[in-house]
Amino acid sequence: MDDAEAIKRCQQGDREAFRHLVERYQRRAVAQAMVILFNRDDAEDAVQEAFIDAFKAIGTFDTSRTFYQWFYVLLRNRCYKLTGRRRPTESLDEASLLAAQPGMADETRLVLEKALHSLTREEREIVSLKYFSGLSYDELAAHLQIPRGTVMSRLFYARQRLQSKLSEV
Repeated sequence: MDDAEAIKRCQQGDREAFRHLVERYQRRAVAQAMVILFNRDDAEDAVQEAFIDAFKAIGTFDTSRTFYQWFYVLLRNRCYKLTGRRRPTESLDEASLLAAQPGMADETRLVLEKALHSLTREEREIVSLKYFSGLSYDELAAHLQIPRGTVMSRLFYARQRLQSKLSEV
């Protein structure tokens, strides 16, 4: 079943069809929530609440968008709501943002993660969406609900700060 079929079936009252969307996007959503929250429990809570929000609002889904673009707005809002009642931030080892990459030494990964941790939440989010999720400028604009020019500007300054942090090491 593809997303369009799952959404159509959900809109017709088939609760089981929503499982397809959860199974397809849950891991990606938790990873993105971790970038914002730096706490796995909070990230999982935000994802669960965002999926509940999505299920309740599936009738209003705009079929001109992809499901994940629409869902990401809900997830992002949930993450920001959770920041007010956060658990303590995990250590870098527990809140790993980067999975072990073939050919990337653990030391390199740790340096990159420390640099990412030093960025603001918004900078981390845009860098993560661009380089870890591989989104284009237009997709970033849709995900973040900001103009393409703003995406380019924010990404430019986030890369500068990241480069500065990496050059300090």
